[in-house]
Amino acid sequence: MGVISTNKREIKLFYNAETNVGMQTLAYLKASEKKILDVDLSKTKVTGTQWTELAKLLDKPIKELINIEHPDFMKEYGKTHDLHGDEDWLKVLVNNPKVVTQPILVNGDNVIQIDTPSKVMSFLKEEED
Repeated sequence: MGVISTNKREIKLFYNAETNVGMQTLAYLKASEKKILDVDLSKTKVTGTQWTELAKLLDKPIKELINIEHPDFMKEYGKTHDLHGDEDWLKVLVNNPKVVTQPILVNGDNVIQIDTPSKVMSFLKEEED
């Protein structure tokens, strides 16, 4: 069992409230009938273990969760960053979660990244079917 509890009756949203995509995604979810637990990455610290689990659930390497073109990433690491292993990328996420590429939605066994807020609507529709 992982550290992130998964429940088919509750949607967990890991998002940054300082982004339009994050806030619009949250608004779509709140308009649904589902119970929502929202984790605002700009206010809530997510542990390295949780980031590792999210990456594993998404079937992606940790570095693919990071927007290397985000201004905060560029300011800290530049274009020619010297990050190689998962531990390096994990430190970036733990210390600066604002650089996450997109909101991450967890609902039971379904875990997806939301690249456009309207993707939530198709996800919710699939859940109803």
